[in-house]
Amino acid sequence: MPHLSGAQYGKDNIRVYKVHRDENTKVHTVVEMTVCVLLQGDIETSYTEADNSVVVATDTMKQTVYILAKQHDVTPPELFGATVATHFTDTYKHIHSAQVKVKVHRWTRMNIDGQSHPHSFLRDGSETRNVVATSTDGKGIEIRSAISGLLVLKSTGSAFHGFVRNEYTALPEVWDRILSTEVDAGWVWNTYKSLKDVESAVPEFDKTWDEARTITLRKFAQEESPSVQNTMYHMCEDILAAAPTVQTVEYSLPNKHYFEIDLSWHKGLKNTGADAEVYAPQSDPNGLIQCTVSR
Repeated sequence: MPHLSGAQYGKDNIRVYKVHRDENTKVHTVVEMTVCVLLQGDIETSYTEADNSVVVATDTMKQTVYILAKQHDVTPPELFGATVATHFTDTYKHIHSAQVKVKVHRWTRMNIDGQSHPHSFLRDGSETRNVVATSTDGKGIEIRSAISGLLVLKSTGSAFHGFVRNEYTALPEVWDRILSTEVDAGWVWNTYKSLKDVESAVPEFDKTWDEARTITLRKFAQEESPSVQNTMYHMCEDILAAAPTVQTVEYSLPNKHYFEIDLSWHKGLKNTGADAEVYAPQSDPNGLIQCTVSR
């Protein structure tokens, strides 16, 4: 006999922009986010019996996000995500779990003639700050913070050799190569019992995000990397050391390959090995290296 073994629903791609205007300094601060809300609970009959009396309309979710963005701080995103998530589990008794995803888009203040402009901004990259906050009855609030879309490259200081070789292996060993990746790094905090506990932890969220980003860039740039695997493990270790209330750290690093171009066919032009200067960036296929490091 068929039965509903799992169900959740919600509103995705809720775009929110909020501006704070300081009346004294006339300086504006802006935040732009994309929010997703997903609800679970006693909603089975909406699927099996067409009973919409248990459905919180997805438009209601959207309007709720707008209202809460007006009434509350939207920074740090960990707090805003937890605020939205607990609103749904507190307001609707048949909703037992609410997951809120917040993606914060970059708007960097312009510098004009050496001065920070009070109300003009530029988007200086596709990197985003991401949060997933989940409020669950009887469990508390779980929060995962993340850096996503941070594209990095170094033109030397990376090697890859000593890997398994057999009749299927064509890849040559290299002691110096270009290393490029798009960083997706996340860390899971200790579970919070209540929204008040999240509020108490607010100073840690921005601090840890800044530290995780700095650790990622420093380790990537300075380490003579023997492999992506080893470098990402060291990144995880350093973040755990810097953030005592973080449980686990995760990295997902796709290889962005740059291949040498053999130009010897053109008048013996040397462009391989030590003579390589011109490369062909590759889109796919690509390596994908992932790890989770826990306390």
